Amino acid sequence: MADQDLTGQVALVTGASTGIGRHLATGLAARGAAVAGMARGAERLAAAMAEVAEVTGARTLAVPADVTDRAAVGAAVARAVEEFGRIDLLVNNAGLIDPVEVPIWEADPDEWWRVVDSHVHGAHVLVSAVVPDMVRRGSGRVVNLGSGMGVRAHVDYSAYSVGKTGLMRITEALAAAGAEHGVRAFDIAPGVIETDMTHSMAMWDGFTDWTPPERVVAMVGAVAAGELDAWTGRLLSAMADDLDTMRATTPEGVGRQLRLRPYTEGDAFANR
Repeated sequence: MADQDLTGQVALVTGASTGIGRHLATGLAARGAAVAGMARGAERLAAAMAEVAEVTGARTLAVPADVTDRAAVGAAVARAVEEFGRIDLLVNNAGLIDPVEVPIWEADPDEWWRVVDSHVHGAHVLVSAVVPDMVRRGSGRVVNLGSGMGVRAHVDYSAYSVGKTGLMRITEALAAAGAEHGVRAFDIAPGVIETDMTHSMAMWDGFTDWTPPERVVAMVGAVAAGELDAWTGRLLSAMADDLDTMRATTPEGVGRQLRLRPYTEGDAFANR
């Protein structure tokens, strides 16, 4: 599959120093985009963005911030806009995972909430900082890194599941409100990418059938290029979906949106 040409675009990727975020920063830069990377660790982030620039020849910028820190995010976004002029693509990738595999009643409440907060509050802080300028310009795209755990709870990762479900609602709300302003939003479930995070999860001990990170990069690249605009407000899977098929498909109804399944054909509440 040919890579998309994103020359002239500007992307902001959170969690960009490691894992999926690092793959996305490199892949978008290789396609010609200027990339601002955000993460908490300033030194590691600066090294990562310098390496992306060296490997791809693209313009990069390290803007360190904790995604849940509104002031720090605001300053980081302002710095990126000062450097690059605007942000065309926001990728909300940063987020924590439950530190231990336990049922929800055994989870430490503060740790549990910290995980949910990273996904839901963090994404909203970024949306609040970035999207108003997209609305003013009449154009912009937001990708939220979702998960299959957002549509079906995992008994040992309840906080992550709740966070990813909340993220899907943010995507849908953003897509609905942003439609008249040219702003589109997407959930992309990356599959099981081999990262430090997945290696920290006991459920993946011994797992070998990793999703190639190139599939995630290609799907996000297709979003940035406007090839998947028909899927705004919906969930895509880098692991399960064929990109060419998704490009050629216009979804109908509430397909790939989070909905209550009716318990009978005449379940009036579920069909509201």
